[in-house]
Amino acid sequence: MKRISDLDPEKMTPLQRSVYDTIANGLRKGVRGPLAVWLHRPELAQNAQALGRYCRYETALEPRQSELAILVIARIWGSEYEWYAHKPIALEAGVSAEVVEAIRTNAVPVFERADEAIIHAFLTELHHYRKVSDETYRAAVELLGEAGIVDLTGLAGYYTLISMTINVFQVPPPAGAPNELGA
Repeated sequence: MKRISDLDPEKMTPLQRSVYDTIANGLRKGVRGPLAVWLHRPELAQNAQALGRYCRYETALEPRQSELAILVIARIWGSEYEWYAHKPIALEAGVSAEVVEAIRTNAVPVFERADEAIIHAFLTELHHYRKVSDETYRAAVELLGEAGIVDLTGLAGYYTLISMTINVFQVPPPAGAPNELGA
């Protein structure tokens, strides 16, 4: 059960309502999940949603690369809500069903694309060791460029914040959504 209540838009402070309206009327088309939690601190919600908009829609990464990265982070954190929200987007963006299933089950995916393999290796090393090896870094620069690595690192941080928020406040996926990560 979710640990924190959703706020009623009619009872929000002026800043909460302003942030709520910005999110609801933006590319996300609604305020849910961790964004709804952050509205309890509208300054956090305002800044985090701006970072999230950049990480989701404006990076140097292709949508397929970003969505793969989001799934890797969702799996690392056992974030069911994030997995539920991004799995269909990743599949639509071109991440193969086999790669998605391998990530879901914590198996080592067999990648057909080198950029996907390096994104997975980069994020796995970063989260498990809190750094990446020189070899992984060089391969990532070669495949994604420096701008891509900066954006991938930022995306990793943002979706880690998302996943931590989901896990701390026990934000569930919508009713009836399958529990795919066993979290």
